[in-house]
Amino acid sequence: MAKAIRFHETGGPEVLRLEDVEVGDPGPGQARVRHSFIAVNFIDIYFRTGRYPLALPNGLGSDAVGVVEAVGPGVTEVRPGDRVGYLLGPQGAYSQARVMPADVLIPLPEGISDRTAATLMMKGMTAQYLFRQVYPLKGGETILYHAAAGGVGLIACQWARALGVTMIGTVSSDEKAALARANGCAHTIVTSRENIAQRVREITEGRGVPVVYDSVGKDTLMDSLDCLQPRGTLVSNGTSSGPVVVDSQLLAAKGSIWMTRPAMVHYIHPRAHMLDMARELFDHVLAGRIVSEPQQSFALADAAQAHRALESRRTTGSTVLIP
Repeated sequence: MAKAIRFHETGGPEVLRLEDVEVGDPGPGQARVRHSFIAVNFIDIYFRTGRYPLALPNGLGSDAVGVVEAVGPGVTEVRPGDRVGYLLGPQGAYSQARVMPADVLIPLPEGISDRTAATLMMKGMTAQYLFRQVYPLKGGETILYHAAAGGVGLIACQWARALGVTMIGTVSSDEKAALARANGCAHTIVTSRENIAQRVREITEGRGVPVVYDSVGKDTLMDSLDCLQPRGTLVSNGTSSGPVVVDSQLLAAKGSIWMTRPAMVHYIHPRAHMLDMARELFDHVLAGRIVSEPQQSFALADAAQAHRALESRRTTGSTVLIP
């Protein structure tokens, strides 16, 4: 048996329950992983509230690191004793241990601790696919990135600096602005008191930016469009403030804007490609170009408290649960 967070109905953080679950032995193509750190991501809230539907009751979480305890028949990707992380697979990472498909497990290199790796699986790999695949940055660009002091944002700040990209980042407070700049964000816009589009035009001497990465959604849509150059690209990679609905005529009126709503699952397969993505990320970390540690930690039993902190925008960087 193991302890795990489960929910039997959608709703607020109070629906999350700590329960005993049967883990069992791995079957063909599976591995059993004992977790050391579990990442909390905003997408977990979408599942908890029902924005992204699940059959209930269910577990929660898709992002954790730990050690392989056992493997099932036919597994060649990992061995017992391997340190691994993952960001794919069925919901259920909020647990002490679980059985997983072995082909989604990513071996962790020496030199990267479990604690650091817990901030890199979903968040670091998200920065990789946004910057290297969705709109590949070559260096020299000036970009706008929303929520620059968040879990993905702080990694994105550092990755942009490593690529020679000038990043303009939006944040909600002066404290978060200082944190983003300390991590490599060249310019910050404090949205509680500054006009986003006006500041971007000032910074870029009226040119605007070729790409905006927008994980906020409804509240920032118009600002994002107003910051783009003609034929610029809006990467809508999240909807924390609500869903985005766009009339194609608006995209034309704003300058023949390209818009994409990417999903990690379409950028990470096959397994060999996923491992290449992870290798690029790990190389930056091992070289010291990206430094990432959890900014908030909660016990597994306090998952509801972690969700409240994340939803209230009281967090910076990455949040983890400790089983």
